[in-house]
Amino acid sequence: MLEDLMIKIKYSFTEKEIEFIKKAYNFACNAHKEQKRISGEPYITHPEEVAIILFEMGMDVNTMIAGLMHDVVEDTQYTYEDVAKEFGNEVADLVNGVTKLGKIEYKTKEEQQADNVRKMLLAMTKDIRVILIKLADRLHNMRTLRFMPVEKQKEKAQETLDIYAPLAHRLGISKIKWELEDLSFRYINPNEYYFLVRKIAEKRAEREEHIKEIISNLQQNLKRSGIESEIDGRPKHFYSIYKKMHNKNKNLDQIFDLTAVRILVDTVKDCYAALGIAHTVYKPIPGRFKDYIAMPKPNMYQSLHSTVMGVGGRPFEIQIRTYEMHKTAEYGIAAHWKYKEGVENSNNMDLKLTWLREMLDWQKETTDPEEFMQGFKIDLFSDEVFVFTPKGKVISLPNKATPVDFAYKIHTDIGHRCIGAKVNGKMVPLDYELKTGEIIEVLTSTTPKGPNLDWLSMVKSNQAKSKIRAWFKKEDKEENITKGKDILEKETKKQGYNFGELAKGEVLETVLKRYNMSSIEDMFAAVGIGALAASAVVLRFREQYLKKNKPELNWNEVRDQINKSNKQKKKKSSSPGIIVKGEDNLLVRFAKCCNPVPGDNIIGYITKGRGISIHRTDCENMEQLVEEDPTKIVEVSWGKPKGGEYISELEVIAENTDGLLADIMLTINGSKTNLYAVNAKPIRNDSVVVNIKLKISNIEDLKSVMKDIRKLKGVLEVYRTKK
Repeated sequence: MLEDLMIKIKYSFTEKEIEFIKKAYNFACNAHKEQKRISGEPYITHPEEVAIILFEMGMDVNTMIAGLMHDVVEDTQYTYEDVAKEFGNEVADLVNGVTKLGKIEYKTKEEQQADNVRKMLLAMTKDIRVILIKLADRLHNMRTLRFMPVEKQKEKAQETLDIYAPLAHRLGISKIKWELEDLSFRYINPNEYYFLVRKIAEKRAEREEHIKEIISNLQQNLKRSGIESEIDGRPKHFYSIYKKMHNKNKNLDQIFDLTAVRILVDTVKDCYAALGIAHTVYKPIPGRFKDYIAMPKPNMYQSLHSTVMGVGGRPFEIQIRTYEMHKTAEYGIAAHWKYKEGVENSNNMDLKLTWLREMLDWQKETTDPEEFMQGFKIDLFSDEVFVFTPKGKVISLPNKATPVDFAYKIHTDIGHRCIGAKVNGKMVPLDYELKTGEIIEVLTSTTPKGPNLDWLSMVKSNQAKSKIRAWFKKEDKEENITKGKDILEKETKKQGYNFGELAKGEVLETVLKRYNMSSIEDMFAAVGIGALAASAVVLRFREQYLKKNKPELNWNEVRDQINKSNKQKKKKSSSPGIIVKGEDNLLVRFAKCCNPVPGDNIIGYITKGRGISIHRTDCENMEQLVEEDPTKIVEVSWGKPKGGEYISELEVIAENTDGLLADIMLTINGSKTNLYAVNAKPIRNDSVVVNIKLKISNIEDLKSVMKDIRKLKGVLEVYRTKK
């Protein structure tokens, strides 16, 4: 496997650098030697592929080494200090940056996703290479997603399509963006994906012959004009074709430009000359020309795009750019972000990624995770419009942006003093939707009159929304506090509670911390200006209030219910010694969905007529039970052990080899546990899933036997069932 990596890189690094990479490979190989991928391959194949992807992106030796080491700190016994000692602080910082993106516990998926994205944005400002490693990691995981369970495939694919592919687009790394999109599409909507694959393949030969003729025609004309060029025909990616069909409500037969012709030349001058020649050979379609050389995209992409009419009235797209522009088009920021020994990296790249700066400013002011993720996705997905200042400066804004968005993009003070706007010399209303190529002039008052609250529903950029809210927060704080308090009190009453009773003590502290606020006045002000939804805030207060007070509120109900159950049937001994709010010897039963054992973190749920059901805190069924009625959750703990055995269920994923079951049973036989039941069934790719039920005395015995099973040859994964 090391040979594959060496073949790729041997002509691109010095001997010293190659030895350094070999050292990192061997270190990672040793660290992961006991681990395997769910596919059955040695784990080292994953970091090796990540390093190869980073090499193809043109990254430096330290980034490649960090790619090889990116799972070492998270998944093995090695620490940040170990990596720093062997490979230096720069590599250790990169590995640590990638590790931090995945380590935290959350109450909801929205919180988890929002916090991961916040950390990614922050990581980008410190070192963009952390995100490039994360993208390479995600790309290889998507390439091997077929080995995961179907539910996990869809979950990972959706996250990739929502966050990682758009992020690659914003960083200008189209080569990775396209592949991530197509891979995600395959797992999210396999029927549509394979339909497109099949239909496009049916006419591939005819299409390739058509493109071959176009390329030959263009090459002859360019050569005759003395322009050296390289031309190829690039098929459009499946997901982009699917989006075009979906957005324009067309079937595949109505989508003609399934292939783009790409012309690469030496200079910008040659780009425009080649465009002129192409337009003499093929008739351009009006309104279908875009000059991204004069007006580059925010992700640094530059090219000329023109849709022309081909032979037989079939339209196709021509893209013209220099070789340097093509490198940027493929690898975006990675093509420019060079780290060389002894050279201090410039911060100019941050200046080019204006969307990143704006997102960082905006995220500081956005405390609600759902609102943050909604705004983040809008920023990632939104198309841009490119407009001009009266002096000719190009300004990029989100699609459907207004003159107010433009004003705030120029300067905060211009936005605050905006009273009107002219587009191409004519007055327009402030909610006018700007279009690419228009010249915008903002009319301002001599004194800062301040924004209108209605602008919040009108503007499209998060930057403008953030600045408008900040103004109201500062200028009208007292008024907003009064208004917000009134709104919250009414909303609380509407939900059947008293705000004064909810918002105090630990409950208040927890909710304020949840929204990153230092005082209740800040929360009132945020609600007053519409930065926080009152219904969401009251819901948070209710959750915390019930969580804190439900034992006292429901203990009598618990006692009565359990006493009633005891009268109806013979009382069972609570042999495990479960304590419910300071009392033991109550009727309890262990939930069969998660089979808790002494030593597990546990929680109780009041059932109808069957006492208290004891679950593990990581039980997947508890999430639904909590949503149905959080007041039935009770605090429980393990009391003094009273002997006895407990059922625990394991799931083992392994290679389907002879003797596997015998090895597992021998391992169990040599442990402090007893086998209760076992069954095995084959799954895809010559693998097998083995379900095992054990009788055990405590969690330590269970952990010990799980550890021993993991060591068996062919075993890929061992875990306890949670549902």
